[in-house]
Amino acid sequence: MSTRLLPTQAKVAPSAGDRGARNLRLYHEEQLDSGFSDRGLLSDVWPFLKPQKFWLSVALGAVVATAVLSLIRPLIMLWAIDESIKTGDPRVMMRGGAAFAGVAILEQLIGFAQIYATQVVGVRAMADLRLHIFKFLGTLPLSFFERQPVGRVVTRVTNDVDAMQELFSSGALNALGDLISLVGVVIMMVSLDFKLSLIGFMAMPPIAFLVFVVRRRARDAFRSIRGETARMNANMNEQVTGVALIQAYGRQRAMLREFDVINSSYRNANIRSVKYDAIQDAAIDALSAVSLAAIVIALGYHAASFGTVVAITSYLRLFFEPISMLAQRFTLLQAALAGAERVFGLLRVEQRDAPTLSTGSDGDSAWAMELSHVSFAYKPESPVLHDVNLRIKQGQRVALVGPTGSGKSTITALLLRLYELGTGTVRVFGRDVATLGRDELRRKFAVVPQDVFLFPGTLADNISADEEPDLERVQRVVSELGIADLLLNRPDGLMTQVRGGGSNFSAGERQLIAFCRAMYRDAPILVLDEATASVDSGTEARLQAALNKLMEGRTSLVVAHRLSTIVSSDTIVVLQQGHVVEQGTHETLLKQNGLYSILYRLAFAKDQVKA
Repeated sequence: MSTRLLPTQAKVAPSAGDRGARNLRLYHEEQLDSGFSDRGLLSDVWPFLKPQKFWLSVALGAVVATAVLSLIRPLIMLWAIDESIKTGDPRVMMRGGAAFAGVAILEQLIGFAQIYATQVVGVRAMADLRLHIFKFLGTLPLSFFERQPVGRVVTRVTNDVDAMQELFSSGALNALGDLISLVGVVIMMVSLDFKLSLIGFMAMPPIAFLVFVVRRRARDAFRSIRGETARMNANMNEQVTGVALIQAYGRQRAMLREFDVINSSYRNANIRSVKYDAIQDAAIDALSAVSLAAIVIALGYHAASFGTVVAITSYLRLFFEPISMLAQRFTLLQAALAGAERVFGLLRVEQRDAPTLSTGSDGDSAWAMELSHVSFAYKPESPVLHDVNLRIKQGQRVALVGPTGSGKSTITALLLRLYELGTGTVRVFGRDVATLGRDELRRKFAVVPQDVFLFPGTLADNISADEEPDLERVQRVVSELGIADLLLNRPDGLMTQVRGGGSNFSAGERQLIAFCRAMYRDAPILVLDEATASVDSGTEARLQAALNKLMEGRTSLVVAHRLSTIVSSDTIVVLQQGHVVEQGTHETLLKQNGLYSILYRLAFAKDQVKA
């Protein structure tokens, strides 16, 4: 659970729901871009529909065919009724009934093809869109994800795309058939009886006004639903991730109140959308009944054949049925467009992870890593590094030490170009990192972080990282590190399945897996960022010899608190508040009696107490 949320949680009280809702939005709410036009959104969707041209053509053809067939049915009724009355031949009604049934069956068969084709188009297009979003997320910088709760990002790939897919699942293309039916019904009714048709069409102005009024409000309601869904997913992710902390500190009631605030907002957003949907349906049904009643009254003053009356009333029903269906699909369209706004709003994020620049300032390749006048801030008002200059030769072992927040881990992040520089230049083997491709740059590094992430898959998969595991090589790496008895003590050995987040491995075991991963990668630069923080002293002693072997022939950058990983370094760089304040060997820095000497004495005293 994000620690940034805790102050907000403390403010939430049962008697302050509104205040709690405002507080929670400070963390969970996102800025929605509502500046998309409907036409613009549809043009954004088209590239994902285009590959499904065949099924799209089948669906459109079937829509047109079913619309035409629906217009033929009342004409068959008109002919059969008037002709049977005129001739008195009962066989006319039989032939008319058979023709009516045949057209109805054919309409349903074509309707099946239309529904199937539409669903295929939707499922395939949205699958391609999900894949595109996932691929796009891989191009975004680390800073983007630090500002986004995980649940919000997940909502983009799942709920928001599902809302778009629902448009196809509900037969969105039938809207075209509904429009064709409306035009056809108007033409047929006017050709049969102009006066009765005008009376039936008197509901058109109120319906048009209703759609105009409801449209924007319904879209706003669905935007709220999508936003509250993202908040709820983000909150659930945090609460599940931090369940151990919540239980340890007895925060269940506070977390329940927080979730209740979000859940209530989600409920209210849904109620607003239901209200507009209900108003729309009820109004259309009422207008349909009024129009039919008006025609019945008009028949007292206007002569028409029985067949014409049956046909007109059938066409009137066909007139309001597509209007009602269009209203329902309009509701789904608003939900889909609200989801599309969020999806394509994400896809329009212009930030990129380490884009390659055409120009840069290259230097001497003898230096494995070089920082020249580097200043950096995660936030403009809080600088982290100030005019840092650092050079590390190839094959050298360098340790970064300093108080918490002095900028040690930030330096390693800038070398990997996980963040963009403020000012200055960072070079790796003489090349400006801005001119190197992302993969080319990061292939030069093997990183062992303090917090180790394990992927779903086997133990061997995790050691080989993104490569197809070479089991012999994995076994050799584990053996060379001397930890085979610690990692391979499970029945399945290297084929042991890693559960979510590596929950079936201890913190120390996850750290050992990270060491194996770094050795397997065999990169020229090794970065150890508090790499032994989760390893006990006994295990660290076993690892030290293996680490020394791992560092041979490589340039090593060590961020550590433990003395055993610092003392033997070729150079120790001491940082304080983003400045390099001391630099030299262990013995030299001790003689200077500066910050390093103080840190060393404190660490030595702590080790003595533990002993």
